[in-house]
Amino acid sequence: MSEQFFVHPSSYVDDGATIGKGTKIWHFSHIMSNTSIGENCNIGQNVVAGPDVTIGNGCKIQNNVSLYKGVTLEDDVFCGPSMVFTNVFNPRAHIKRMDEARPTLVKRGASLGANCTVVCGITVGCYAFVGAGAVVTKDIPDHALVYGNPATVRGWVCECGEKLSSDLTCAGCGKAYLQNGVGLGLKD
Repeated sequence: MSEQFFVHPSSYVDDGATIGKGTKIWHFSHIMSNTSIGENCNIGQNVVAGPDVTIGNGCKIQNNVSLYKGVTLEDDVFCGPSMVFTNVFNPRAHIKRMDEARPTLVKRGASLGANCTVVCGITVGCYAFVGAGAVVTKDIPDHALVYGNPATVRGWVCECGEKLSSDLTCAGCGKAYLQNGVGLGLKD
């Protein structure tokens, strides 16, 4: 155990994993080799990460989440309880396809709701919000609010998490946005 981070005694951290200062890893979790976890993350109970996973600073991963090879979370990503990442597009038990694992990127500040599924090879945009139970089968634009099966854009959300009005302004914090080539960006 390091004074820089906390790992509950029931959890395992394999050799070759790196964990940033201030991170907490709770009960029954397993951090595999070549996995990098940033600073000030909160890794919930029964989380498996890796191998070869990157988790940025300030991420919160709730209970029962598995992050498989090829998953990258940028800073400040929220993964809700029991949400699912896949790693092989067409798995079969009798055919080895781990060399076909598709990388998945979740950009800064995105939130992935409880029990949602993110199919491998997807990029979830900055500050996007994926609703509980959604099935994400295609890339999600920055600031998009998506839900359903398959997940579709149903609106837009602010960096603070509030749904934007039709004029793309946040009633909570007052930020205003414009549409751009990757979703929304802040208005100058």
